[in-house]
Amino acid sequence: MNTRSVPSHWPPRVSYLLVPSYAPSMPSSLVSEIRGTKPSLPTLPCTRVSIRRITANDHPATGQYGLFAARNIPANSHICDYLGEVHCEDRNSDYDLSLLRSQDGVNVGVDASRMGNEGRFVNDYRGVKARPNAIFKEGRTRSGELRISICSGSWKIRKGDEILVSYGKGWWRARVTAPGVDDTS
Repeated sequence: MNTRSVPSHWPPRVSYLLVPSYAPSMPSSLVSEIRGTKPSLPTLPCTRVSIRRITANDHPATGQYGLFAARNIPANSHICDYLGEVHCEDRNSDYDLSLLRSQDGVNVGVDASRMGNEGRFVNDYRGVKARPNAIFKEGRTRSGELRISICSGSWKIRKGDEILVSYGKGWWRARVTAPGVDDTS
């Protein structure tokens, strides 16, 4: 890792990645299916975004960090890939996204809790804005590797705006227990 390429406000205990990392437990057949036939292309630090501390008292992530547009981002544009450790284990991580469900039913995820890139700082829009201004999008790179990207929606994102996606209702259901519900049984 080139320390000069680590963005400002990068957490010291999180490894900064320019290419996905594959967990040692990943079956080689799945690695080949995801990686494709060519080597992974490194991504450059994303100049379209900056990582900033959230200071607004009414923001659900006050005191934490978010991903912000460093310049105007056109509609329907690639912002950055979501990099992390590609794995096929069950994990209890707030940074774990589903990448692939294989034909034999194995779920593959990308977990950016211990390693990742700028994409790990994207927050959910709920409690911040009326709707997300970005989406998660699955696709292949020019080298053929399957990745999750963060892309702007059908409108531009203005410089200084927080980049917000929808984590999905399932993500929130897994983390919120209704008042008065006993979930210990």
